[in-house]
Amino acid sequence: MGLRLPYGHVDSRLRGLAAQAEGFGRFAIGGLHGAVYRVTTLADDGPGSLRAGCRKKDPLWIIFELSGTIELSSALYVSSYKTIDGRGQWIKLTGKGLTLKECEHVIICNLVLEGGKGHDIDAIQIKPKSKHIWIDRCSLSDYSDGLIDITNESTDITISRCRFANHNKAMLIGGDSCNTCDRCIRVTVHHCFFNGTRQRHPRVRFGKVHLYNNYTRSWEIYAVCASVESQVYSQRNIYEAGQKKVAFKYYSEKAADAAKECTGLIKSEGDLFVGETKSGLKPLRGKSSVFHPREYYKTWTVEAPTDDLKHFLRHRTGWQRIKRPADKRAS
Repeated sequence: MGLRLPYGHVDSRLRGLAAQAEGFGRFAIGGLHGAVYRVTTLADDGPGSLRAGCRKKDPLWIIFELSGTIELSSALYVSSYKTIDGRGQWIKLTGKGLTLKECEHVIICNLVLEGGKGHDIDAIQIKPKSKHIWIDRCSLSDYSDGLIDITNESTDITISRCRFANHNKAMLIGGDSCNTCDRCIRVTVHHCFFNGTRQRHPRVRFGKVHLYNNYTRSWEIYAVCASVESQVYSQRNIYEAGQKKVAFKYYSEKAADAAKECTGLIKSEGDLFVGETKSGLKPLRGKSSVFHPREYYKTWTVEAPTDDLKHFLRHRTGWQRIKRPADKRAS
C-alpha cells in the first residue's frame, strides 16, 4: 500500500520489541534482560501458568507454548520488567483483567482480552505510579468497566496497533478531578482502531496525550474528550461519525486545588473528519497552548489519513497471526 508504518523490524527476533515503542513509552524494555518463561498451562494459577510468571520478581520474557483461553478468577497483577508476548499463539484472557500496580518496564503484546465479569472490571488497569509501559497489538472488548485505564500518577505509556470494540468506555486517562497528581501523565496512542465503542477514545484529565494515525468510527457519545487541564495533540487521525457527529468534546471539572472549573485543550493537526463528522474543536485563546510531541521525543512514524491507512487499521490491528521469532540471544 506504500505506507510507511512503524515497527517493521520488531518481529525479526524475540526480544526485538524491547525499547522500540514510539512515543512516551519508548523506554519500556520489559523482560529484555531476563530468562524466557514458558507458559505451559491454561490454568489460572500454579506451575507453568501465566499468573505464576507475572508474580515473579525477576525480569522475564513470557511466551506461550499453547493456545486457548485463560479464565482469570481475580485480577492478574504484573510485576516490573515483564514482557507478556503472545506472538505465535492465540491467547484470550477473560473473567478479570491485567493490573499494573506500582510497576515499571512492562510490554504486553498480541493478546485478546474479552469478557470481563463483575463490578468495575477493566481489561488493563494501569495504576498507581506505573511507568514505561507498552501495549501493542492487543484486541480488547466487552469488559464491565474500561478497556484501558491509566490513572494515579502512571506515565510514559504507549498504546499501539490495538483494536477496541463492543464496549462503552474504551480508554480513560486521568481518573478523577481530585487526582491533581495526574498532571504528570504522558501517553501516546497511535495506529489503533476504535470500532463502534461508545466513548473515551480517550477521555483525558490533567495528562498530556499524543494521538496519531488512529481510526475512530461510529461512536455514540464522542470520540475524544478533554477535561480538566488536559492537553491532547490529535495528529492525522481518521474520525468517522455514526449517529453522533461531533468528534471532540470538552467537559468542565474543577481540580482539587483550583478555584474554578475548566476544560482541557485539544490541538488538531491534519485530522480527517469523514462525511458529516464535525470536529467540535474549540479555538485556543490567549495563553492557552497544547504541548508539541517534539518537546519530548524527536521522531515518530505518522502518515496522511488516507484510505490506505484506514484499510491497514481495519485489518492489521489487534491480535495478529504472527510467527513467534527465535530468541537469538539463546542460539
